[in-house]
Amino acid sequence: MSPRRSYDQYCSAARALDAVGDRWTLLIVRELLAGPRRYTDLHADLPGVSTDVLASRLKDMERDGLTTRRRLPPPGAAYVYELTARGGGLLPVLEALGAWGAGELGERRPTDALRAHWFALPLRRALREAGVEEGLVEVRLEEGNFHLHAGGGGEDPVYGDGSAPGEPDALLVLDAETCAALSRGEFGLREAVRDGRVAVTGDGTAAKALREG
Repeated sequence: MSPRRSYDQYCSAARALDAVGDRWTLLIVRELLAGPRRYTDLHADLPGVSTDVLASRLKDMERDGLTTRRRLPPPGAAYVYELTARGGGLLPVLEALGAWGAGELGERRPTDALRAHWFALPLRRALREAGVEEGLVEVRLEEGNFHLHAGGGGEDPVYGDGSAPGEPDALLVLDAETCAALSRGEFGLREAVRDGRVAVTGDGTAAKALREG
């Protein structure tokens, strides 16, 4: 475990950066907002990170009280990492950071990796702006499917890979380009539904709110 570096400044922002300012740390938090993840899963969904750096960051995050590590019972018998309440408290930080950086989502570069669930946080924001404050929403993209909890947060998973566990309150079908445009605020989710950019099905409150907007 590497010694903890510090800015040595009596400032809350500096103290926060002491804990989460290292490269990859906040992106690890983004992945763990989906709930407990194995090391191999984290490595697969963080393209570009070396195994040594990932292992070092996870140890640092556990030391700083952002994550815990536990062993799954048989037949899994694998170790998983998960956020503590302190780590889960970074959700609004990541959402604000994503909103601030949305303007950088120009045309996708040939070298840019993409995982469908990376759009989970921007779509949560788009759902809130459309008046959807709660509910289980499944999202289908060409790159993959994921589901999100419009009102999730804290120690509960915010999103997850794959189809929704059970009947979702709304099913959204769209493409990555539309997701990026929603992230940038070029149009709202209700407008995208009206224009046919997003297909919505389902009988839940969330689906009805989006169709009636």
